[in-house]
Amino acid sequence: MIGIIANAAEHPAIFEFFELFKTPWEFYRRDRQYDVLLYARDGELDETAKVVLFYAGRKTQLDHEQKVRIGGQRQDSCVLVGRGHRIPIYGDAVTFPEKVNGLLKNENSHECAAYLEQSGERVLARIGYDLFREIRTLLTVGQPPANANMPALELHIAFLRDLITGCGIPLVEIPPVPEGYGFIACLTHDVDHPSIRHHKWDHTIIGFLLRATFGSVVDTLLGRMSIRDAVTNWAAAIKLPLVHMGLAKDFWRDFDARYLELENGLPSTFFVIPRKDYPGKRVGGSAPALRAAGYEAKELGDTIAKLRIAGREVGLHGIDAWLDSSAGCEELEEIRRLTGASEIGVRMHWLYYNEKSPATLEKAGAAYDSTIGYNETVGYRAGTTQAFKPLGANHILELPLHGMDTALFYLSYLGLSPRKATARLRQMADNAVQFGGTLTINWHDRSLAPERLWGKCYLELIQDLKSRGAWFSTAGQAVSWFRKRRAATFETDSIEAGTVRAKVAIDHGDNLPGLRLRIHKARKFDTIGKHGSEGYVDMGVCEGLETRVPSEAGR
Repeated sequence: MIGIIANAAEHPAIFEFFELFKTPWEFYRRDRQYDVLLYARDGELDETAKVVLFYAGRKTQLDHEQKVRIGGQRQDSCVLVGRGHRIPIYGDAVTFPEKVNGLLKNENSHECAAYLEQSGERVLARIGYDLFREIRTLLTVGQPPANANMPALELHIAFLRDLITGCGIPLVEIPPVPEGYGFIACLTHDVDHPSIRHHKWDHTIIGFLLRATFGSVVDTLLGRMSIRDAVTNWAAAIKLPLVHMGLAKDFWRDFDARYLELENGLPSTFFVIPRKDYPGKRVGGSAPALRAAGYEAKELGDTIAKLRIAGREVGLHGIDAWLDSSAGCEELEEIRRLTGASEIGVRMHWLYYNEKSPATLEKAGAAYDSTIGYNETVGYRAGTTQAFKPLGANHILELPLHGMDTALFYLSYLGLSPRKATARLRQMADNAVQFGGTLTINWHDRSLAPERLWGKCYLELIQDLKSRGAWFSTAGQAVSWFRKRRAATFETDSIEAGTVRAKVAIDHGDNLPGLRLRIHKARKFDTIGKHGSEGYVDMGVCEGLETRVPSEAGR
């Protein structure tokens, strides 16, 4: 059992943190004895806890009492490294220059940023940053693109888990890993340009012609494109007038058939735009005219029906839903009308979003949102692989977007070759294997067709995810699984001496994978940060399961 001592302002972030790190915890009670006490504010130490974890990015009364010299307090971002972790910090942080063999060190100054001390039976860990302020920053502001490759929130969880078990305390957790699978894979598609005939001499056509012709030559010379694909692109550019006259096939149409064939029965989600020739709004005025789409969802009625019959999910690629709940309600209702589904998820066009968007989308009636991500890079904007409830929201969950094709390949963004893009996606799959949660990918509707021809990389991604034992789901199914996990509870009212009791009540009538209970074994200090399945035991969770873990487990 973890007892938490923190200021009331941090409580929302704490509640959400422990939905993501699903382990027994509660706010500190004087009448209880705890295995672990986590301090997130100054206070007199409880001498009865076996392990005390003290997080603070400033000098505290504890430092004064123990005569610990504090290094210069940083108010800008830094990175802490050590024991297999590399954790970006965005708020206040301090170091402890006189401590050696620290658990974490500042990457630049190499000074100790976290250390352990043992006094009799008690272990004290002093960590030089504010954990829950970091969590709040990640779930609201998010990470800058420079740190996109670091799943910071998951790293905070892993470090805390390692601290607890490395101090000799076993730990029970419901990990974000579906029973029988390694992690969740969400294949999604933003439908922006379902037909090239919708575009005359606009920016879309000009961009297409430049990339199909001169861009293909450059990419071929740089080894980024095969000669065969370059010829395909040039042929498409030459045929374009015939396409507009109706004498040649529109090579952007039938995107649904291409994806259904390529995914070969795997679930996926398509987000469609509700209104054409309308760029929408942004705070303080109109959005750029380039944001307007050349189609609207009702023009894809037959396509949507075909996708639904094939078991695919169709969601809203919203225009104003992020900013105006009334407009969002209208946009969602249009997709409900076309799909016949009552629960509709959202991803905003151009990833428009701000801190008020979750409450706005919730009021509009969205089932979930999947907008949090980057246009210009790939990675972990909220620092997590998991669906989370944005702070300030009551019900809606956010399914983070981790990787987008245009961010990988466009020269104005990462500009990667197919080989390097595949390697980048595999690194993200490695993180999904390590941390669980989801890998949410967005491959646009036209990305299998000229001038992009990014289908080979997408197929390699699917094959890689299959080989790793991923559970493929629609975005809605993934969110439903996370809701199922969030509904699981631990019984904490009566903790017997020397045991941890977990009681989980869940509903198996949902056709979703089950949950698993993970028992992390107690370890020694020198194993902190060393990963491996040998450090835990998994079991499936049955309805009403009650399990007891002796405190001596794993010693």
